[in-house]
Amino acid sequence: MSRPDNTHHRLAVALEYDGEGAPTVTAKGADALAEAIVALAQNHDVPVHADQTLAQLLSQLEVDEEIPERLYRVVAEVIAFAYLIKGKTPGDLR
Repeated sequence: MSRPDNTHHRLAVALEYDGEGAPTVTAKGADALAEAIVALAQNHDVPVHADQTLAQLLSQLEVDEEIPERLYRVVAEVIAFAYLIKGKTPGDLR
């Protein structure tokens, strides 16, 4: 009998939101690629939010794909948090 793979991989998903439409996946990866995505974000002062469950859901999307409506609320909360820690408001996008 085979055992399920319980190995946990570090996941990272980068999102872009320009104030129009839904946020879009711009990069995603696991393990070493995830580490590189997080390092790149941190090096460019991009806020990073750690949420394994959300990362698992978002990692199922393709790059350049908009997030599905069922994730709007949770992603909006992450984006609002990013604005808050950067001292910005949604109007700063325009």
